[in-house]
Amino acid sequence: MNSNTNIKTNTLRPRLRATGLMLPLLAFIAVTFIAPLAMMLVHSVYDPTVANALPETLNLLREWDGKSTPDEAVYATAARELLKARQDRSLGRVATRVNRVHPGLRSVFTRSARNLQNVREGPYREAMIGLNSAWGDVQTWYAIRSAGDRFTARHYLNALDLQPLPDGSIARQPPERRIYLSLLWRTFIVSLSITAICLLLGYPIAHLIAHSPPRIANLLLILVLVPFWTSLLVRTTSWIVLLQTQGVINDLLVTLGLIGDDGRLAMIYNMTGTLVAMTHVLLPFMILPLYSIMRAIPPTQMSAAASLGASSFQAFWRVYWPQTLPGVGAGSLLVFILAIGYYITPALVGGSTGQLISNMIAYHMQTSLNWSLAGALGGILLVCVIALYLLYDRIVGIDRMRLG
Repeated sequence: MNSNTNIKTNTLRPRLRATGLMLPLLAFIAVTFIAPLAMMLVHSVYDPTVANALPETLNLLREWDGKSTPDEAVYATAARELLKARQDRSLGRVATRVNRVHPGLRSVFTRSARNLQNVREGPYREAMIGLNSAWGDVQTWYAIRSAGDRFTARHYLNALDLQPLPDGSIARQPPERRIYLSLLWRTFIVSLSITAICLLLGYPIAHLIAHSPPRIANLLLILVLVPFWTSLLVRTTSWIVLLQTQGVINDLLVTLGLIGDDGRLAMIYNMTGTLVAMTHVLLPFMILPLYSIMRAIPPTQMSAAASLGASSFQAFWRVYWPQTLPGVGAGSLLVFILAIGYYITPALVGGSTGQLISNMIAYHMQTSLNWSLAGALGGILLVCVIALYLLYDRIVGIDRMRLG
C-alpha cells in the first residue's frame, strides 16, 4: 500500500512542477492574447450605451409600428431622457452611437437637448419637431431603436457592406459606402501575392544557403537575418527613399537612359510600394523554414536520381520538391498570416490605393473610435484566417508543416 502511494506521489510531483512552470506562460497568453481577442469580439456584438441612457424610450419604441412617427408619449419620454443624458454627460456617446446608424443625427441630438431646457411643458411632439425637423422623420426613430439594441449584428452587417432595413430585411449599402468588402478582397489578394513572391524568391535563396560551403552559408544566412536586426520603421522608410519619384531607383533609370526625366515611374504611395516593402519585410519568414528543411536533405539523393536516368527537372520535381513541402507550407502560412494583418507598412508606403483592411481597423480604433465596427472587421478577418487554416489542414495536412 505504501509503495503504491509513493509511486503516485513520485508521479504527481513532476506533473505539478511542470504545471507550475507553465502557469506564467499561460497567464501571459491569457493577458496579452486571449483577453484582448475576447474583448474585441464582445465589443463587436455588445454596446449598451444607448440602452442605458434611453431605457424608457426604447421600451415604447418596441411597440411602435415603424410606419409613422411615434405618439406623444414617446416624444415626452425621449425629451426627458435626453435632458437627463445631457446632465449625466453621456449625451455625446449616445448621439455618436445613433449617428453611426443614421449619419447626421449627432448634431440633432446635441442641439435638441440643449434647446429642450427651454421647453417647460408639452406637447413635446410639436416642440421637438419645431426644434429640428429630423424628429418628424421615421428614420430618426428607427435609428434610435436600432442603436438601442444591447446585442446586435449590425456592425457585422456594416463590415460586409450590408444594412438592416426598418422592415427587418437586409440590403446592400449605397454604392458610395461599399468599402469594406473591396478592402477585404484586396487584402487577401495582396497577401496571396506577397506569399507567392516570397516563395519564388525565397526558395532558390534557401537552396543556395543550404548547399553552400559552411563559411559562405553563414555569410548568406547573416544577410537574411539583417532585416530582423533593423527597425521596421527604418526598413519601410528606406523604401520611400529608393522608390519615390525623385528617388534613387528613378534617378538611376534616368541616368542610364531607360526612361526620360518626365517619365519617372510612380512606385511609391500605391500598391507597388506596398508589395515591394512587405515582400522585403516578410521574405526571411519564408527563407528560414525552407532552409531548415533543405539542410536536412542529403545532396546524394539528387545524384542518385540522376544516376538512375532522371533529368535535372525530374530529379527536382519527384525527389527534392516533395521533401521541401513541409517548409513550403510553414513559410507560406507564416508569410500569409503576417501579411494579412500588416498595417504599418501599407500605411507608410501604400497611399490611398495600397491600404489594406488592417488600416481601416486601425482607423476605427484610433480615429473614429468606432470600436464595435473595428471589432466586427477584426472578427471577420479572424474567421477568414481560421477557415483558410482549416482548408490548408484538410488539403495539405498541418502535421506535414515543419519549421525545422
